[in-house]
Amino acid sequence: MKHVLLGASGLGTSAFVLGTATFGDQTDEAEAGRVLDVFVDSGGLLVDTADGYVDGRSEQVIGRWLSKQPAEVRGRVLLSTKGGGYTTSAAMNEWGNSRHNLTRALEDSLRRLGVDSVALYQMHTWDPLTPLDETMSFLDGAVRQGKIRYVGLSNFTGWQLQKAVDLVRELGLTAPVTHQAQYSLLCREVEWEIIPAGNANGLGLLAWSPLSGGLLTGKYAPEASPADSRFADQLERGLMHDNYVSALYSSHVARDRTWEVLKILRDIATTRDVTPAAVALAWVAARPGVSGVVLGARNVEQLTSNLAASDLTLEQEEITRLDEASDPSPAGYPYGAFGTALRSRSLP
Repeated sequence: MKHVLLGASGLGTSAFVLGTATFGDQTDEAEAGRVLDVFVDSGGLLVDTADGYVDGRSEQVIGRWLSKQPAEVRGRVLLSTKGGGYTTSAAMNEWGNSRHNLTRALEDSLRRLGVDSVALYQMHTWDPLTPLDETMSFLDGAVRQGKIRYVGLSNFTGWQLQKAVDLVRELGLTAPVTHQAQYSLLCREVEWEIIPAGNANGLGLLAWSPLSGGLLTGKYAPEASPADSRFADQLERGLMHDNYVSALYSSHVARDRTWEVLKILRDIATTRDVTPAAVALAWVAARPGVSGVVLGARNVEQLTSNLAASDLTLEQEEITRLDEASDPSPAGYPYGAFGTALRSRSLP
């Protein structure tokens, strides 16, 4: 597997990251162990979890697996977890990015994972109630204490990301090296502000849901979706993210774009003798500023299939076709042609 640096840091990481949001729920512990084994054996390094994944059970599953591994594997695996997000059991002061909650959350995560420190600790979301200097000073202190090695942000908007970077520079605190955001052929709006802000400040992007909840696997058609699919299951349970729903149901433009992207994915996949999912993942992995593509595999079969993308490099003509079909086509201002022209300048 290809390896890259984590943002502007000197830490080497795998270009594909193992996402574990289903561990302890849709993925039982035995299967989770097999998924972790395959990921590590393939050269994967970064394992991503959060205290809010299945109310901490994902971290427990990873911790028990890690405790059974030889020292060489334990030393090689990079753990990434998140704090501040909501869990179903959270009391008033048990979520958010306050020093009070993060102190508890980090200690609980380390205990569940069975480690003294994690490679990357990310704020799961922006907290509008907690002063940002309180959050960033806590993270700086945790780095100095040796409990976390690198700081990351997750689900921040462009201005929030920039504000965090400016604040740590002003106060001389540890700077974040990553930001985690949803990014795929069907979710490219992050290119308007969030990715440019990250690239300008040396923050590597960890792209979550690169297959748009399974929409980009090639299993879907305009007339039907597989009954046993993750998309169908989440839609039935009311858990589907709004942008996934909009990709199919919100407007004719969104629906047409979705099916055109899927058609091109199938065309390229057939030519290359790979899966549509591998093509979609390879597209994300090659985007500027991406430090890792998060693979949320529920089982070994899915992971093995998706890891095929690590050996796939798209041709420029293929990238262009996908870029044009997946362009979210913003309105004229501020991100469309008119707004872009106002921010453009060239020498005569």
